[in-house]
Amino acid sequence: MKSLVLCLLLAGAFAAPSRKPTFRRGLNKIVGGSEVTPGELPYQLSFQDNSWGTAWHFCGASIYNENWAICAGHCVQGDDFDNPSYLQASSMVVAGEHNFDVNEGNEQTVVLSKIIQHEDYNGFTISNDISLLKFSQPLSFNDYVRAIDIPAQGHAASGDCIVSGWGALTEGGSSPSALQKVSVPIVSDDECRDAYGQSDIEDSMICAGVPEGGKDSCQGDSGGPLACSDTGSTYLAGIVSWGYGCARPNYPGVYAEVSYHVDWIKANAV
Repeated sequence: MKSLVLCLLLAGAFAAPSRKPTFRRGLNKIVGGSEVTPGELPYQLSFQDNSWGTAWHFCGASIYNENWAICAGHCVQGDDFDNPSYLQASSMVVAGEHNFDVNEGNEQTVVLSKIIQHEDYNGFTISNDISLLKFSQPLSFNDYVRAIDIPAQGHAASGDCIVSGWGALTEGGSSPSALQKVSVPIVSDDECRDAYGQSDIEDSMICAGVPEGGKDSCQGDSGGPLACSDTGSTYLAGIVSWGYGCARPNYPGVYAEVSYHVDWIKANAV
């Protein structure tokens, strides 16, 4: 399964500009960003697979509380993620992570005990691209590990927001070992539909980016946070989902809109 996913991602990344969406999963930087300082984004998680004996990062996620994380639905596609034995042996999240090449002493590695993918997730239209990850044991909150707030149901995010992750530096490119961030403004649904097509951007999605391109999430950032602060405090506005390539002009990044799913999150993360 993993080799097929990787091949599909590589094909999408290196192809000429197309009208096919590219998931931001699977290649291990934020495009056009900068390295964060340790503890700057304590809600960021690295979602890792250890089924081949060596853990590798394939998606981001955000800490909802001590026992649950919020991730993308497309990060947990496949029968393996419904298998408790697979979860215990191979699926884990790392909180407090900054640089994959350095053990800084702030990391907390926790195996997953359960995954809930949205029942209306659609891998073709990428609708309802959200999932919940349950930890096998609670995280210990400190200056490097902390939850992020979620917005009120139906809240419309605005202004500049921060997207972060360990994804590709450029479309189809290499990656750094340290966590990256970039600031991108929220784009209206109308503008986003003008870019992608009227039927491609659904109410469960939110878009962010700059018209000239050069700043975006990319492969390996999937499931990670788009954090906004227009309410006066930082909250999880979006989940890295898809886009046409990475950081292309006039194609903002597309995110699952968290405010659309607040009731679902609260009903399931129990």
